[in-house]
Amino acid sequence: MLRTIEISIVVLILAVAYIAAAFFASLPSPRQIASPNLRQLALTTLRLLDSDNTLAETSFKDPSDKAWTDLEIALSASLPPNLVYNLTVYDVARIGSSVTYRKYYSTSNSESGFGTHSEAASYLVTSPNATFSLTPKRLSATLYILNCSDANGWWITGYSAQGLAFDLQKLLSPYFNTTIIVQNTTELGQLLDGNKISDSSDESIHNAVVINTFGEAVPIPSTYADSYDRDNYAEYCYEVGKRVNQHNWTWVSIVGYPFYYVSNTVELEYSHNSWGIYGMRRSGQAGLNSFLQGLDVENHPAYNYDGSGITGDVGVVHFTEDAIYQSNYYGIYPSSYQTATRALPSSIQATYHTTIRSSVFQPVSGYYGAATFKHDGKGALTAVGLTRTPDIRVTALALLAYYNPIIYKAELTLTPGEAPTQRLLVLQLSQQGAS
Repeated sequence: MLRTIEISIVVLILAVAYIAAAFFASLPSPRQIASPNLRQLALTTLRLLDSDNTLAETSFKDPSDKAWTDLEIALSASLPPNLVYNLTVYDVARIGSSVTYRKYYSTSNSESGFGTHSEAASYLVTSPNATFSLTPKRLSATLYILNCSDANGWWITGYSAQGLAFDLQKLLSPYFNTTIIVQNTTELGQLLDGNKISDSSDESIHNAVVINTFGEAVPIPSTYADSYDRDNYAEYCYEVGKRVNQHNWTWVSIVGYPFYYVSNTVELEYSHNSWGIYGMRRSGQAGLNSFLQGLDVENHPAYNYDGSGITGDVGVVHFTEDAIYQSNYYGIYPSSYQTATRALPSSIQATYHTTIRSSVFQPVSGYYGAATFKHDGKGALTAVGLTRTPDIRVTALALLAYYNPIIYKAELTLTPGEAPTQRLLVLQLSQQGAS
């Protein structure tokens, strides 16, 4: 009996303690416990409304324009029904080093104002009348792009060399003083022999960049095709390497195993590779070795056939930190990871007296998926050893990372009397009935 009384007293004490705690405790309201992130919601809403530039365009219209009504409807539709908002637009004026803000327009869906808790986000927009210019400092070098109509490409699946040449011209010509399209193998022969191929006074053969858009094949002029044993066109690749050294060119291979074939649809009309692409003869792995011998002509004055393979299949490769920076700087965005099955080894630095000056991808086991090998004397090879199909954005990034042309960025100023170039939008949000 005494035991039962003790238990009852304990239960009574606990009950009284619970009631007292519940009476005096100040618990937060459910609204405070599960309140939305209003600031983040406000910023997200502003970005959504400006996804097609509508918000920026409306911000510079007259307050009586119907576009403001449309914006208010869109704003209400973008927010949960239990939120109230206030959108205020300010003119941004810069006078010397100071910045002033003047209220231009304001709208709200709340007549009673906001509660004690609200959040706001700001968003800066630029007038549609103002544009921004990106002006590269042009390199003094001449850019030659092979567009030979009498040659075929290999490992450029889904593309033609001519189409790639056109796209590369659009992508890279703003960075060079002169861009010249090499239309056929005859013009390529003239170039290899040190003769200009255009009437432009700005054309300079020395220190030029030559981009081969034909993938693993390299066009061969008739004069060169007639000079070598047709079963060993790798010697032509040696001659190309010598010209690269002689003229201090940067030779660019856009995909695959460089110099694996030579191509001339007239001279080699009845020749074909194993997959039926006519006008092509295989130089094989000896082609790249031969080119590198020619590039290093001071140490390889006589051509020596070497058919050993030197590239590596290293699988997926990833951007270097520098490539990430260069990608953002030049606004060229290929995938930051690619598959490299024809990566060049670092060992050719010692074998052919070259130095790796820039690399788009991190090396894997000493192999580089896209890098520029600069000869210690003259000339360079930029080789993109990725698997097909070609991504010319990687080619452009590799070349620009090597030369590093400066880009000057400037906003075009508006003429006196025009609307301000920028306006600041502030969106304030509050939960309906919040206290």
